[in-house]
Amino acid sequence: MQTQTLDGGFAAPPVDAAHAFRAIMTAMAQPGKIVTVAGALPPARVSVAAGVALLTLCDPETPLFLGAGHDTQALRDWITFHCGAPFVSAQKAQFAYGAWDTLPLEAFPLGTSDYPDRSATLIIELPKLTDSGAVLRGPGIKDQAHLSLPDIAAFQRNATLFPRGLDFIFTCGDRLAALPRSTRVG
Repeated sequence: MQTQTLDGGFAAPPVDAAHAFRAIMTAMAQPGKIVTVAGALPPARVSVAAGVALLTLCDPETPLFLGAGHDTQALRDWITFHCGAPFVSAQKAQFAYGAWDTLPLEAFPLGTSDYPDRSATLIIELPKLTDSGAVLRGPGIKDQAHLSLPDIAAFQRNATLFPRGLDFIFTCGDRLAALPRSTRVG
């Protein structure tokens, strides 16, 4: 096993994971809010924010799908060592990580009306993440918020599936934002 596989995890796992979880939940509860996170040094091509999200949300009980371009042996080894998450097809994933154009949105579980929690959460690596662009409305947003989204129409379709649908976490550098399925996008 290479040294870089062993490095890059949380220095103080309980404390770092608690801070990261709080940041992710803040972003999920306030769609469009961009938060800064720290504590992970994942392999090349993976942002700090994506590494923090993976370390925080993935464990041996959470099947993970990696999109093309991010599905590298270095990342698989890093996740296996630090999280133990099993790698699966998109149809069986609870979490997915990759670039927008490498994740097959139509293949991920959307949950059911009785069990909407059985849907997937996608961690999307973006080249930029700003509080401009698409207009967001819904729970956790006072009037409206804005977020730079890669494809407004896809998020509008996703919102029509509520209570089913996908949840999204967007990452760029050391920043992340979230878009739960309950958010209306315009």
